[in-house]
Amino acid sequence: MRLEGKSVIITGVSQKGQMGFALAEACAREGARLTISARSEQRVLARATELRAQGAEVLAIPADLTSETGAQKVIAQTRHTYGQIDILINLAGGLTQFGPFEQLSLAQWEGELKNNLRATFLCCRAAWPIFQQQGKGTILNFSRAGDVWSASPNMLAYNCAKAGVDALTATLAREGKAHNIRVNALGPGLIITQSNLEAMHPSEEELRTQWVHPEQIIEAALFLISDTGSGVTGTLLPVRGLGI
Repeated sequence: MRLEGKSVIITGVSQKGQMGFALAEACAREGARLTISARSEQRVLARATELRAQGAEVLAIPADLTSETGAQKVIAQTRHTYGQIDILINLAGGLTQFGPFEQLSLAQWEGELKNNLRATFLCCRAAWPIFQQQGKGTILNFSRAGDVWSASPNMLAYNCAKAGVDALTATLAREGKAHNIRVNALGPGLIITQSNLEAMHPSEEELRTQWVHPEQIIEAALFLISDTGSGVTGTLLPVRGLGI
């Protein structure tokens, strides 16, 4: 098993049928001890119950990861429970504002940056001193839907927030190299999830040629966080649909 004995934090594990829960299931199958977090206490506890029913070892921590207190809570409780933190996967966030630029309010702009860029920054910052003390650590950030170079229309605030995640990833990879801290990002094509389908209403042709299945994202993620990808850092890896 690729993650046997490793402590893995996954943020944004809220609903079944979404990427966070699918990735948590995959990490558990690979032997990881999990921490999952989301803003909704009801949802994160429900997901933990479902994972435990599959045999996973899971710590569930409801937290607002856009706050310093919330991010620090997740990191501190994980270390207290498992004694170490091996992998941090920043998946919390996502696309909530889909529409033309001229209809984007300042509040919507700031909210999208807060949920995607600020949450990732705060979780990385909270884990960083622990990784330095351990002399190792792995961070996987999630970049833009549509892949790391996407500038899809009607997603301006989201695209700008994720561009910030890309810059954060590249910079931290350089700063972490001396401490054996690896930092990478995945840029998935538009993922076939229920929420994305409901928000974007893709055509059958778009689904067939441009969208990607969660399994594709999972395999790419497992490569980057496992020992198989131990020599990889500072990479922004696109996972594209067949037609891109």
